[in-house]
Amino acid sequence: MIELEKTADFSDIYRETEKLERYYCDILREDAALNRQSVSFQDNKKEPGFRWYKFKEAFSYSLVRYFIKKYKLQYKNILDPFAGVGTTLFAASSFGCNTVGIELLPVGQKIIESKIITHYGNNEEIEKLLEEISLNKYWESDKIKTNKLNELRITKGAYPDETRAKVEGFLTYLNGSKNNVKATLELALLSILEEISYTRKDGQYLRWDYRANRSHGKTKFNKGKIKTFDEAITKKLKEIMEDLQGRNDYTLFPNIDPDYNKGRIELIEGSCLNELPNLDGNLFNAIITSPPYCNRYDYTRTYALELALLGVGEIELSALRQNMLTCTVENKEKDLLAIRPEWQIALDATNQIQALKSILNYLELLKLQKKLNNNAIVRMIKGYFLELSCVIYEAFRVLKKQGLFIMVNDNVRYAGVSIPVDLILSRIAENIGFKIVNILVLPQKKGNSSQQMGLHGRKEQRKCVYVWEKR
Repeated sequence: MIELEKTADFSDIYRETEKLERYYCDILREDAALNRQSVSFQDNKKEPGFRWYKFKEAFSYSLVRYFIKKYKLQYKNILDPFAGVGTTLFAASSFGCNTVGIELLPVGQKIIESKIITHYGNNEEIEKLLEEISLNKYWESDKIKTNKLNELRITKGAYPDETRAKVEGFLTYLNGSKNNVKATLELALLSILEEISYTRKDGQYLRWDYRANRSHGKTKFNKGKIKTFDEAITKKLKEIMEDLQGRNDYTLFPNIDPDYNKGRIELIEGSCLNELPNLDGNLFNAIITSPPYCNRYDYTRTYALELALLGVGEIELSALRQNMLTCTVENKEKDLLAIRPEWQIALDATNQIQALKSILNYLELLKLQKKLNNNAIVRMIKGYFLELSCVIYEAFRVLKKQGLFIMVNDNVRYAGVSIPVDLILSRIAENIGFKIVNILVLPQKKGNSSQQMGLHGRKEQRKCVYVWEKR
């Protein structure tokens, strides 16, 4: 536990944060090669294979390529404990790296599994079948729709009636298809759900268009054009076919250099807190990852359409939310020592960070004064750093000597308090044994939420990539 006190003020936070700033002043530096596009999904929009599914929280193929070349990681063993939809895995594999990814959310697991088929296979047959399916629209068959669309409370009524019927027809068709093409069709379907629905992903929740006839807030939200199922699926299948046709050998994610052979990709399904302890030590040359940010985003809500399609029920959804790394106000405190008693070292390393204690003390005081807009914010921030410290402990254990831990993350702000996530996590990592090589700062900083700016004024936050080395 992080020990909290009853009193604190901004001066404590400023003093302790300034100490960290001075301590890392020679490590913090801007890197002109980094930008908001490379550390987000934006750069993937033009990359064959990587562009199929829009995972907004992902970083880009170009970012992985940059660090592999910068640190000469070709043909090395690379881990991503927050694999998402597999950007690190596929990008690194194309450089001859053997990769392991750990992913909790079923949507990420399904996308990775589907892409593995096209990553290694000869896709000429898949491309021809997709063209035939697209031309003939087999999903419009009069055959009885045996696959009904699963719904959750938060996805009920998400599609126009005609669209829902088309989705069920498509599900019925794809479940009777050959395994290889079935996986690609399922990926295509997952990729269009948002654009054919009344919803839009909006950070902490699904935002609903007024045409869904659900209750609304103060303003009516209009997401613009809602594509028909035929329009969206035909366009997505065409995109996939174009990517397949663009490769002479009918394989995607091609080798960057003909001398490289594609490395192996292994997916481990589950929470990295539960799965990392099962890995042997000294396995990996590098970790390239981006954990959930401490920003209250709830992936089980924003990706609810995809999770419902994959058959996730209400009980499973709740379990997924609690098994995630703590980053939402609904996460309950995890008994980390029950998972692994050795993590006491990590918890002690976190408890030493005075800047973090000052921040939590101040927020706890605001909570007692009923000045926080959600009392669970303190628990969330505390859980976030404690759990990530355990991930850092395991990362140190599984990396080889001189192995690199490369992490993309954002600084955040609550109740006017800027939280230097980059400095705090780096200090925790140093306490555990890492050498802090660099904290690479994007030239373009991140603004605040409109709520934070309205109440506390504008203060831009650093967005960084941390580079730590196992000594």
